[in-house]
Amino acid sequence: MDILVHTLSHYPEVNSSIKMEVGIEDCLHIEFEYNKSKYHLKDVIVGKIYFLLVRIKIKHMELAIIKRETTGSGPNTFNENETLAKYEIMDGAPVRGESIPIRLFLSGYELTPTMRDINKKFSVRYYLNLVLVDEEERRYFKQQEIVLWRKPDKIKKPVNLQNAVKSASTKME
Repeated sequence: MDILVHTLSHYPEVNSSIKMEVGIEDCLHIEFEYNKSKYHLKDVIVGKIYFLLVRIKIKHMELAIIKRETTGSGPNTFNENETLAKYEIMDGAPVRGESIPIRLFLSGYELTPTMRDINKKFSVRYYLNLVLVDEEERRYFKQQEIVLWRKPDKIKKPVNLQNAVKSASTKME
């Protein structure tokens, strides 16, 4: 059984940027920044990753969009995670002071708006997952929740049929 929900959202009043510092003590310290935390379904995620300290040998870095659906409540809660997109955004070892730009277009994916606790039984949430993989295949990651919203359709002016018919008949005469 499929369920279809079409929700329209308003432009978010507060849409602050995301800026976080993460790291492993005395080994790795990075700062990542995304231009905002709430995106419409056809938006572009723009950001940068800064390497402040690099003392481990990083092989590559990935960015993924993860969709997490939660249904049910209490002990009958069911979670399902789906990786919608995964990109390798860096290959090779970075050096201190290096910055990696990020530009991820959302329009190529069949996304739905974020839905939080609908009737306390259903949620759809999205996360940006930044993963660094070292030469020993150890994975270091940081997830950041983002909010997706649907832009309302463009409002079309109603056409008055009587005026349209009058103007058409006038042009024919």
